[in-house]
Amino acid sequence: MPPKLPHPHQFKKKLAHDGARRRTHPLIWLLAIICTIIAVAVVIAGIVVFIGYLVIHPRVPVISVTNGNLDLLRNDYAGLMQTQITIVVRAQNGNAKAHATFSDIRFNLTFQGQGIAMLVADSFEVPKNSSRDLNYVVQSSSIPLTPDQMELINQAWKQNQIAFDLKGDARTQWRVGPLGSVKFACHLNCKLRFHPMNGTYIPSRCTSKSK
Repeated sequence: MPPKLPHPHQFKKKLAHDGARRRTHPLIWLLAIICTIIAVAVVIAGIVVFIGYLVIHPRVPVISVTNGNLDLLRNDYAGLMQTQITIVVRAQNGNAKAHATFSDIRFNLTFQGQGIAMLVADSFEVPKNSSRDLNYVVQSSSIPLTPDQMELINQAWKQNQIAFDLKGDARTQWRVGPLGSVKFACHLNCKLRFHPMNGTYIPSRCTSKSK
């Protein structure tokens, strides 16, 4: 006896049922569309930030020492040194398209490894293509010196030139439109030289390096 075939109506009902099971729910399509829109927005934002970075990268914010004065330098036979130094630090924003924020400013002033003072400043903003000067007046109490450091002080008086070390860091940030920002770290490491006879500052290149 030949096998019994299913009725044509039953076959059509089964196909319709299978097709209904494979149909994607509208909420899944909606979520997929939303995820796609978010992904595209993130990519566009990244491109905008990258382009902005390329535009302003050649003019990285810098910090430099532009002037100063050795107001006081005194040492005695007991090996104690007293000093007062005026230091002018300039925060420069050479970008004509974005304001720059300077923060976490911290520079250590020393003499032959002997700590004198820590130069700090609160966060501040420098307008486009502008600069701001920070005027520090550093006063030290009696600093005990080693015999070698005492000898260096005596030589400084004879040669009419003395050097102090200024090292430290600061953070800078540009706002690139409403979508992002570009951040840098400024590192300063230089020697500040003065004539102890009259206290004048000996100009030299003392500018931060950014990374």
